[in-house]
Amino acid sequence: MTPSPPSRAGSNRPPDLFEMAAEEELKARAPLAARMRPTRLDEVVGQRHLLGPGAPLRALVEDDRLSSAVFFGPPGTGKTTVARLLAEHTARRFRSLSAVEAGVKDVRNELDDARRAIGQDGRGTILFLDEVHRFNKAQQDALLHGVEEGVVVLVGATTENPFFALNAPLLSRSTLWRFEALTPGDLRELAQRALVLEGLEADEEAISRLVDFAEGDARAVLTTLEVAMALAHARSRTESAPPGESSRRTKITIDDVEGARETRAFRHGREEHYDLISALIKSVRGSDPDAGLYWMARLIEAGEDPRYVARRLVILASEDVGMADPHALAIACAAAGAVEFVGLPEAGLNLAQAVVHLALAPKSNRVALGWWGAQSDVHDHPLGTVPPQLRDSHYRGARALGHGVGYEYPHDDPRGFVEAVYLPEGHSGRRYYEPSEHGAEKMLAERWRQRRGEEPHGDESSKQETGSKGDAEEKRRGER
Repeated sequence: MTPSPPSRAGSNRPPDLFEMAAEEELKARAPLAARMRPTRLDEVVGQRHLLGPGAPLRALVEDDRLSSAVFFGPPGTGKTTVARLLAEHTARRFRSLSAVEAGVKDVRNELDDARRAIGQDGRGTILFLDEVHRFNKAQQDALLHGVEEGVVVLVGATTENPFFALNAPLLSRSTLWRFEALTPGDLRELAQRALVLEGLEADEEAISRLVDFAEGDARAVLTTLEVAMALAHARSRTESAPPGESSRRTKITIDDVEGARETRAFRHGREEHYDLISALIKSVRGSDPDAGLYWMARLIEAGEDPRYVARRLVILASEDVGMADPHALAIACAAAGAVEFVGLPEAGLNLAQAVVHLALAPKSNRVALGWWGAQSDVHDHPLGTVPPQLRDSHYRGARALGHGVGYEYPHDDPRGFVEAVYLPEGHSGRRYYEPSEHGAEKMLAERWRQRRGEEPHGDESSKQETGSKGDAEEKRRGER
């Protein structure tokens, strides 16, 4: 990849008339978002916590004291714009690479150039790396020496969570600056600026719908508005002006905005992937079928693999419903099978049925707590030997070794069970499964306690349910 050339301000060559004409033509043909790009920090819309008067990032930029940094946040929040404005506020060289196109060789070339600049005229270099999350570990490692030695000040921009996307050594040497989604007021201001630039008007209803569609993304506002402008111009050419009016100003309507966003793009990044699935699981666990359906729709419409959603519902059926509704696991597994057999979009109905069933089902995490408790004992305590009466006795000579001797077959007892010790020595009496009083598990609990010769103790069970909640959360799988 060819690095960005130095600005003409740093060159002694006089401006070429043909180059100037070409630049003017490119500006005129550029998309609205490019033509609206701020040229000064005061023109940036939003991010007042970073760029308002006296805000920390603004102070560092204006004093030309910015150290290596990572700008992260949702798309269309100004990360690249602010990074490029650094070139107007620094005495250092400003170089730019895109992680989509650049490789290790490009990074090393930039570092070599930066070292030469330090040696020749004592100027440092700011290296802006757009979409830095696309760099793999080897590419990030190539940057590390230059950042560590102060050869370059790295400014990276990413839509991903930097703790997922960047390696720890690079993160530890960078300041993280979070860019927030733009507020509705910010988006309105941006839309009004664009309308003034283009000499157009828009209905209030159209502006409101435009802001709603954008979801905090400035680029989405300008892109949608540009298409809406084209639709409005096309409509105005076919409409005749009222008698007595030679012409009238083109006005964008709500129909133009909705036409511009007829096909809506849904997306989520790596971090939001985990946030959305966490919201789905927690909504179903919280017995809210409406929220469960909404979060699942967000996942599916964004292109999430439905098999992944189905797997998480199967896990939830045992972890959060368990024996309070023994049919829950069968419902979840049936939905997972339907996904494989039917496929989207129709399999969304099967997943929706599973979500609603699991949300409305009584809840118990006692199976999960029992499983995690047994796992903990296996990992943290001495392993007991299998009691002789439980050992395999099907082969010749097993009885002579005492294997299987003393084992009582439960089906020979009229009650269908026998009192016996099944845990190894050192674990006898350990209880992993403590039934709750919820749903079908209450009946199972009574039967289980009768076999143990215990009196019903619903109050203690309720306390156990509450007291073990923190342990269950500590052992929770998959949501982090």
